[in-house]
Order: sequence, then structure tokens, then C-alpha cells
Amino acid sequence: MISAELTIIPIGTSKTSISPYIAAALAALDKTGIKYEISGMGTMLESDDPEKLFDAAKLAHEAVFALGADRVATSLKIDDRRDKEKSLKEKIVSVKEKLP
Repeated sequence: MISAELTIIPIGTSKTSISPYIAAALAALDKTGIKYEISGMGTMLESDDPEKLFDAAKLAHEAVFALGADRVATSLKIDDRRDKEKSLKEKIVSVKEKLP
């Protein structure tokens, strides 16, 4: 299972709020079938296929341009573990079990 963190930052917009742009990126992700969870600083993605993951990130990136951003900075951090199937939730549980 591949876990990834996607961060998209529109640049060259008339307002400081970026939530409409992020909503457009998430709408694009909805069309891909990729499982995702949002946070206040980025979006976590899960996929078993790297091509689907890259395609989803590209669609989200392009959706921000389609909404009118003049420039878009996109960061994609990937954890591709192939020895075990571990979901995002399982990784979180594993860490929490080790907390004092």
C-alpha cells in the first residue's frame, strides 16, 4: 500500500484564503477513486498503484489552475512500503500503541 501526503498551494490569487482552491483539488480527487483524508496542512492519500497516485496528484494540481490560480506549488511525499500492507489508520494505531 502506498501512502502519500499531498500539499497544494495556489500562488497569485487575490485573497489569502485558499480553501476554494483546496476544495477544487479535492473534487478532482473524488473523480479518481483514490482514498484520501484531509488535514489542516495537507491531504493524505492511499493507493495500491503508483500510476493512479501520480495521476490523482496531477488532476488535483490542474484543478487549482482551472480555478484561476496564476501559479501552483505542489508537494507530493510518498511512502511506498512493499513488504507489508499497512493503511494510514494502521500506521497511526501502531504509533499510538507505543505512546506512554
